[in-house]
Amino acid sequence: MSIARADGPVEVPAVTAAALWTNPDRWATFVEGFAHVNEKRDGWPEPGGKIVWRSIPGGRGIVTERVLEHTRDDDGSTRIVSRVFEEALTGTQTATFTQTDVGCEMALELEYELAPNTVMRTGVLGKITNALFIRRALSDSLARTIRRFTTEAHEEASL
Repeated sequence: MSIARADGPVEVPAVTAAALWTNPDRWATFVEGFAHVNEKRDGWPEPGGKIVWRSIPGGRGIVTERVLEHTRDDDGSTRIVSRVFEEALTGTQTATFTQTDVGCEMALELEYELAPNTVMRTGVLGKITNALFIRRALSDSLARTIRRFTTEAHEEASL
């Protein structure tokens, strides 16, 4: 398994940030490559819930996420863990919103394994390609999502 990560401050309380994160009607404004939701069921975003969405052309294709964990601490800090399935990879995505004095700290982590049909899945060349290109591209994508999310959360807070 490989891990891609990104984090950053968000100027709204953790509970507000988590509510925005779990509102797929807003995803087009911040989720990298998001096009539209195909299906939402089983109480998503609660544990066991499932959402299926499609990316923009040339993106990730159809992405399925099933929630494994959705917890909130007394201070509003929230953790959402989902199993992710798409054509190129499977993995576990964790979104955390940790309450701070000035809002929250958001972190995204994707622990992933490349799908068996991926050309560079195994061997030394595959490991190098993953380390230098794929993991970096995923981390950059998560960072762009967090930057756009921060902007969207700030604009929502000013309403």
